[in-house]
Amino acid sequence: MRRDSIAAIAFLCVTLSASGCATRGPSDERVRLELIRESIAAYPGRCPCPYNTARDGSNCGARSAYARVGGYEPLCYETDVTADMIRRYRASTRCFSAQC
Repeated sequence: MRRDSIAAIAFLCVTLSASGCATRGPSDERVRLELIRESIAAYPGRCPCPYNTARDGSNCGARSAYARVGGYEPLCYETDVTADMIRRYRASTRCFSAQC
């Protein structure tokens, strides 16, 4: 029984190492894009970012939450994501899926 457990653990270690999850995790760019995606998805309206499309089909531009002072501050561009945000994201998520 103990031999089976050791074999299963070894298999998991090799599998995770081969997928890159155990050693690398997602790249900084991928984390930035995920944080931006989550930020936009959390916004309740249609115009979180200037490049989003309003109901009438036009770009949101200056009507976006990003362009307005106060209120929501969505992440719209990679430059909005700080190194600290990436560090906190990595600390809060564990990389055990194939999407790493």
